[in-house]
Amino acid sequence: METPLHPEHPILDRRRAGVLLHVTSLPGRYGNGDFSHDAYRFVDFLADAGFSVWQTLPLGHTLSDGSPYQCLSAHAGNPLLISLDWLVDRGWLDGPLTPDIDTAKWRSARLREAYQNFLARADAASRHDLTEFAMQHAHWLADYALFIALREASDRKPWCDWPKGLRERNPAALQKARTKHAAAIGQYQFEQWLFFTQWLELRRYAAGHGVFMYGDLPIFVAGDSADVWSKRKCFLLDEQGKETVVAGVPPDYFSELGQRWGNPLFNWECMAKDDFRWWHERVQSQLELFDWIRIDHFRGLEAYWEIPAIEANAIRGRWVKAPGQALLDSLHRHFAQLPLIAEDLGIITPEVQALRDRYDIPGMFVLQFAFDGDPHNFYLPHNHRPNGVVYTGTHDNDTTLAWYQGLSLEQQQAVYAYLGNVADPMPLALARCALASCAKMAILPMQDILELGAGARMNTPGTVVNNWNWRFAWPQVSTTAVDCLRRWIRLYGR
Repeated sequence: METPLHPEHPILDRRRAGVLLHVTSLPGRYGNGDFSHDAYRFVDFLADAGFSVWQTLPLGHTLSDGSPYQCLSAHAGNPLLISLDWLVDRGWLDGPLTPDIDTAKWRSARLREAYQNFLARADAASRHDLTEFAMQHAHWLADYALFIALREASDRKPWCDWPKGLRERNPAALQKARTKHAAAIGQYQFEQWLFFTQWLELRRYAAGHGVFMYGDLPIFVAGDSADVWSKRKCFLLDEQGKETVVAGVPPDYFSELGQRWGNPLFNWECMAKDDFRWWHERVQSQLELFDWIRIDHFRGLEAYWEIPAIEANAIRGRWVKAPGQALLDSLHRHFAQLPLIAEDLGIITPEVQALRDRYDIPGMFVLQFAFDGDPHNFYLPHNHRPNGVVYTGTHDNDTTLAWYQGLSLEQQQAVYAYLGNVADPMPLALARCALASCAKMAILPMQDILELGAGARMNTPGTVVNNWNWRFAWPQVSTTAVDCLRRWIRLYGR
């Protein structure tokens, strides 16, 4: 085997345990979880239980379906995650706050109110911080803020349907738009400053409690995004800015029709001309937010499934080679340390494994995929390797209890036979198996810690409704289960 080019990141300097929970799934008073008090309470919960890693889904500005894997920017944070209580504490919102039924619309109105109050009430230090943030992030923030202003002014039409001057980014048309929408541009820059400021405060609090932040980077971006509009040559589009081919995966475990994600595919030849600068800037934004980054759909860096845009599903696609080695070489030249994890699930070829191992990037082991009766199954614990991350399940899986209850009696017995016929109930039995693995990091979805069954799933791949909405409540947290996990974390050296 080729000698890895880069050493392990300090997070994998020892065995650790963490919890997978998206920020929107936190409790809270205003329609979705955010960076308010419950986020800090969750950090306290992690530290008290012995966990030292909090894994989230992508934190980007989502489209209307709420998917964190389809965002309006590769850099910008989701305004719905901004803590309104934080704004009240600073006097930029007047409390108490009473949310409306349409909490997303209500939150947006409160942020507009906060901006006006900021302009009237903020001290010099806060104004300076906002100005500095806008200058430091100008390489993406200027285009993003203008893009959102134009999108809102056009009733959220996709940018490819905008007037030609704006669609084609005619300099005169853009300057006119910047003048016309100056107030809205200021609003959206303010919101991003709030997002980054609040998250970094939370991250510092977590670090003070020994908790690392582990994020998620979708390999592709949404077609209706500031990135595709402003960096059009980096994507495979027609003259009107519409996709000619789109991303997805072929038929697999999750869907017999495959998954047609619909993201535009990269023009890798164009990206290589400036040594993948777009990727450098994207990774830099994520490193500002996280200690460790999971590259979602890592196999797409070796080869990706190209689907003609006219196809309704993913069956009629083809594998196309990607310059993953050239990209990763470039990233490693640019960053002194590149703390990546590969989401290496799905159809993984020897070429994908070689690309991952060349850079010593940890991969993933999902226990729900392990019990097919084959002792050579990659996901069975006796086949794990230390440089990896083991999960009971991911955000794309059902809860472990629901998965187990969906097995036949014979399959259930086989699972417990492998586990040594332990007395622990499901899902704690599989959680213990994950913690005992030789993989240096073990991640448990919050649903499994709460011992939840059907109805608590975060996402069902291949579907576009009833996803991304799950939230927990503090009364669901069982002291008995947490005490059990704390003992196991200590027992297995995590």
